[in-house]
Amino acid sequence: MSELEFVQNTRRYLHQHPELSMQEYETTAYIESFLKELEIPYERPIQTGIIGYLKGNSNHTIAYRADIDALPIQEVNDISYKSTVDNVMHACGHDGHTTALMLFTKRCKALYDKGQLPHNVVFIYQPSEETEAGANQLIQSKVFDKHNIEKIYGVHIMPFEDAGTVAFKNDEITASATEYRFYLNGLSSHVASKEEGKAASEAMMHVLSQVTQIQQFHLNGLNRNIVHVGQFNVGEAINTVPQNGYLEGTIRTYDTNDLQIVKDQMQKIAASVELLFNVTCTLKYAEGYPPTINDASLYEGVTNALSEVNLTQHELEKPYLFGEDFSFYRNLAPSYFVFFGTRNIEKDYVYGLHTNRLNFDEEILISIADYYTALLTQGEVV
Repeated sequence: MSELEFVQNTRRYLHQHPELSMQEYETTAYIESFLKELEIPYERPIQTGIIGYLKGNSNHTIAYRADIDALPIQEVNDISYKSTVDNVMHACGHDGHTTALMLFTKRCKALYDKGQLPHNVVFIYQPSEETEAGANQLIQSKVFDKHNIEKIYGVHIMPFEDAGTVAFKNDEITASATEYRFYLNGLSSHVASKEEGKAASEAMMHVLSQVTQIQQFHLNGLNRNIVHVGQFNVGEAINTVPQNGYLEGTIRTYDTNDLQIVKDQMQKIAASVELLFNVTCTLKYAEGYPPTINDASLYEGVTNALSEVNLTQHELEKPYLFGEDFSFYRNLAPSYFVFFGTRNIEKDYVYGLHTNRLNFDEEILISIADYYTALLTQGEVV
């Protein structure tokens, strides 16, 4: 079987059988069977996901990560390998990331069998990137403690970059993602005696107004930040003073100081609600993913590897504003994350991540494996 046939067959199988975060049981079993067939040692430290390992000819250890989960999206592509699961789709390209790492795993095993694997390699098939921070779950499981990993690499497909182009930058490349929620509780009364109530609706207008002004008046305009209101609702009936209100949204930023400014301002808003409207206001955060920060010490190795496999390099001026849990691996070792372009107008591969029409040419997955191989076999390791 050629490498192109392997990546097509593998990616299309995974695409037809997507699973949501922390439910990737069949996907994990599929990868486990693959590792068993290659006789590669592996561990399953949490309920889904799997970690493989090969001993090389040095004491250096390099890790490579792929995410394996899908999204709750109904696919509309008219293709032979369309998702067979209602309202679940690999709409973020994780089927491609997984397939590329599987091809690279095959290559490493071939080198190992010939006694030519230059360094120890850890293959991370990680669950739950989209929710619940599977990367952090694996780290907390201590599965990596015995491996002494020195570098960690990851990739993501990017439909807004042309196929054959790889986008990257040192330092921040994706944003932190933090969710916030305001809960308002007033006092209901009949509209005929509204003065006896404590209107959550009045408080909600204040919260909404103030939250939407944080970015304008409290953050450095030269920094890229998002303070987004996702949804809000208030009230119970057409003829009563609203008692309850709820507002939620997300904060995206690269600077931890900016994030703290937003949080501090939101706390002030919550406190002012109670002072101004006598309505109880509770503010809660769901800490999401920190910013993904590419270690500059790996820059030369990354650019050399991309040059070696003849990929066009696009060094970004500004990072992306979405979150990515690859960010947690920086707690283990220096890490670097790049984006492989998949855009191909002729083939209509132009639709964005997390859309119901995302698709790409599997030949790109061979390029990812080529990049991984170049990183492994280049001269300098540490």
